[in-house]
Amino acid sequence: MPDRDLCKPLELLLNKRGYRSKIVSIGHIKELEKEIMSRYQKGLLDQDLYNAYLASFDYTCHRKLKDARSLIIVSAPQPQIQVTFLREDKSYPVIIPPTYYFGTDDHVAGILRTYLEPQGYRLQKVRLPQKLLSVCSGLGRYGKNNITYVKGMGSFQRPVVFISDYPIVEDSWGKAAVLEQCETCNACMKACPTNAIGSDRFQLYAERCLTFHNERAEAFPQWLSPAWHNCLVGCMICQKVCPANKGVVKWIENGATFTNEETDLILNGVSEKRLPRETFEKLKKQGMMEYYDVLGRNLKTLIEKSR
Repeated sequence: MPDRDLCKPLELLLNKRGYRSKIVSIGHIKELEKEIMSRYQKGLLDQDLYNAYLASFDYTCHRKLKDARSLIIVSAPQPQIQVTFLREDKSYPVIIPPTYYFGTDDHVAGILRTYLEPQGYRLQKVRLPQKLLSVCSGLGRYGKNNITYVKGMGSFQRPVVFISDYPIVEDSWGKAAVLEQCETCNACMKACPTNAIGSDRFQLYAERCLTFHNERAEAFPQWLSPAWHNCLVGCMICQKVCPANKGVVKWIENGATFTNEETDLILNGVSEKRLPRETFEKLKKQGMMEYYDVLGRNLKTLIEKSR
């Protein structure tokens, strides 16, 4: 039987950097798949949503690492980022919500490898249902808005998942838990302009969610009012009114400023290959190259809204 203190140094190392983590058995991958497929088969998941986000989960990832024994999930605190676009002698500051900066994943992986590899353990980043894994592992809890909340971070955090041959000492797996304050609070439900947070079920009507639509390259549906847009990508409406985010909701850091010329390139949808290197690097640093195909449309909507 492994020493119960085996995982403590890794947990303390991550905590020192401001991260939170849980390590659970690789066997729970089957449970993650079963839960997602159950929701899908019951019609709780919109087909377009499933195709866009959920169909690509890799439930066979453990086969790619010999003797894989554990799932390591880490949540890293992340702020809102305010980026500024200049156009026609005017300044347009816009918000990028937490979770969109992918560079955090590499930083977390580097910390883990520095600790694990000298001991002979291996690590591999994988794509699994992070939110479900977070709440079932005990790392986080669901909010009524179906976003995950981690103690001390609220929803201002980004989860990343790895498989490893690192041993399991104590498996914290359990039923998905919901924030206690959600039992008597409807702030997010009342604030959501698209009625994505229903009163008839806990499962979010994600096909109504503003985030879902402004991350997709398809034209906005006619029922979606331009006045509802509030971020360069994603949405912050339900997170800003959530009492569980009281300690972090004002956490905003300044990001890049884009010149008049750069703003015009983005608005005109200039191809990624034709972007100046400096502009490309600015967007990449903010995690926005992943969403470059929708940035011009979203930015145009925000600029027109602010006039």
